[in-house]
Amino acid sequence: DEEAFLAQAGGIAKELILEDIEKSLIEFRVRFDEWFSESSLFSENGNKVEEAVAELEANGKLYVKDGAKWLASSAYGDEKDRVVVRDDGRPTYLASDIAYHHLKYERGFDHYINIWGADHHGYLPRVRAAMEMLGHDPEKLDVLFVQFVSLRRGGEAVQMSTRSGEFEELSTVVDEVGVDAARFFFLMRSADTALEFDLDLAKEQSSENPVYYVQYAHARACSLFRQAGEEGELLDGLIEPTPGVLVLDEEHQIMKNLLEWPDVVRTAAERFEPHHVTFGLIALAKQFHAYYNRNRILGQGEELTRARLCLTKCVQVVLKNGLNLLGVSAPEEM
Repeated sequence: DEEAFLAQAGGIAKELILEDIEKSLIEFRVRFDEWFSESSLFSENGNKVEEAVAELEANGKLYVKDGAKWLASSAYGDEKDRVVVRDDGRPTYLASDIAYHHLKYERGFDHYINIWGADHHGYLPRVRAAMEMLGHDPEKLDVLFVQFVSLRRGGEAVQMSTRSGEFEELSTVVDEVGVDAARFFFLMRSADTALEFDLDLAKEQSSENPVYYVQYAHARACSLFRQAGEEGELLDGLIEPTPGVLVLDEEHQIMKNLLEWPDVVRTAAERFEPHHVTFGLIALAKQFHAYYNRNRILGQGEELTRARLCLTKCVQVVLKNGLNLLGVSAPEEM
């Protein structure tokens, strides 16, 4: 019959769309361990939405008004109470979200992080309220609110509208600028800050392109060690250069930046803000490029050469580790 046909066609379409999404994500170096279907919450073997609603009722957290079942969420920090079951018996979207998050908590993790669109700010208090009503710690649930991304190509904004079906897919952006540039550019802003992605800039091989600038700094450092090996410079004992040899202010500024790097990474991790890493890498690359252009590193006598190579090695290690944290390659030659 028609209903069965539509269900079958919908299932096929869903699989094709998910396959395309997963392919794009893998190309973008993003992998999901598990995919969750909302329909599984309504399984005949166990309706998780009904179970969550029943548990809230048993805890005395629901009340009936105008034939609907309401969540008393205003007593838990929400601005008002919310309907979870309509007067015709159909659950609301909130009921499904409550069941989904209830399942998340029951999996026993220490922390739960959701990624929502920026227009869902008001939704978090009601979900946290429901989790507290179900006996969970609401503070274990964090949400990153993500703003929209706009694209520029040829100096003009790329017109996009999901309503009219006009948009650029992630795979198109990756194909155009490369996965390294795409990842780096997306991570140059806090998630809750709108991003204007300049596609032309992302393809430039110049100091104006931040990802090229950082990768080139790493490649420059690597080239120095290849050159040092060819010229027979002393590479042994780099971890113990003679103290007091590096006296230039710019050398001290680079060392200061390197010493602050663990704090940069810690801040990025604790705040879920990887843009601290991208900014830190850009700043270090700028310092190193300027230092490289103004000073000779090789052929400066054993002590000074060894000390400057040691500093260069530290820069190279931090640049490589930082790029690895962002899922961006650190080429040794460019």
